Amino acid sequence: MNAVHVGKGKEEGAKPRLRFARLANSSVFVGYLFVAPIILLMACWFYYPLLRSFLYSFQDINFLNPSAARFIGLDNYKGILQDPDFWNAFRNSALLTVIAVPLQSMIALIIAVGLNKVIRMKGVFRTLYYMPYITSTIAVTTVFMYLFMQQDGIATRFFHLFGLKDVSWYASVTYALPFLIILTVWTYVGFYVVIYLGGLQTIPSDVYESSKVDGANVWQQFWKITVPMLRPTTFLVLTSGIIYVMQVFDQPYALARNGSLGSPAGATSTIVVYFYSQAFSYNRAGYGSAAAFIIFTLIVAATLIQKRFTREDI
Repeated sequence: MNAVHVGKGKEEGAKPRLRFARLANSSVFVGYLFVAPIILLMACWFYYPLLRSFLYSFQDINFLNPSAARFIGLDNYKGILQDPDFWNAFRNSALLTVIAVPLQSMIALIIAVGLNKVIRMKGVFRTLYYMPYITSTIAVTTVFMYLFMQQDGIATRFFHLFGLKDVSWYASVTYALPFLIILTVWTYVGFYVVIYLGGLQTIPSDVYESSKVDGANVWQQFWKITVPMLRPTTFLVLTSGIIYVMQVFDQPYALARNGSLGSPAGATSTIVVYFYSQAFSYNRAGYGSAAAFIIFTLIVAATLIQKRFTREDI
């Protein structure tokens, strides 16, 4: 009788070990094991601060005296939506997004299509186009400021030929935002060239050869084959472009030159500049947190609207 119980006990104890051994050898367990470290790090450095920031957005709190925080409900959000400076920053960010994102996407696509046909030194050209994206934003902004200086700037003299004023663009209320748009497009276009190149290489060459047999010219191939088959890539380019452009901060910060952020006269103030000023310049952590979540909402809304207009599932 005891032997029977002992045998059953060993058998029951072996079952959990067997299940654990099967689980340890399964691909699902290995997958969770590999992603666990990054999930823990994201929980520590992303999700927890995100939650704290969300809670701060309903409080009157500053970094100088956080213990004096008090709950004020939606007052921070109401204050932001009634602030003319926020709407000025929102207008600048909207113009920057509406102009820069389509422009840089079209330029990147055209360059990528041409570069995809290059046989020799393709890697060299790809690197040259990508370099502006990995170059220090402060350095790029400084160089552009010299190019757009009054009288001596090469770009200023070039645009002066088309009737534009001979002024330092970055110091002009009228030209500061166009200067920021040009700078943003130049910075990011190389990154999207590389992305489009990757998308172009996934299109089978047989499709183009078949279209040639049917009598399609280069222009028809571009509109009927290249553009439709690059729709997933274009969605990625536009989505990341909206996210990057709506978070532009380094360029306006460099243009401020130790002065007021958004100079001159708020012409380069973006919603991220507004958030930074409120949270860190004025030590209004709650107000700045509310501005950050408004930015987050705008980015999500813009992405959903864009996905809605793509019509097809990406």
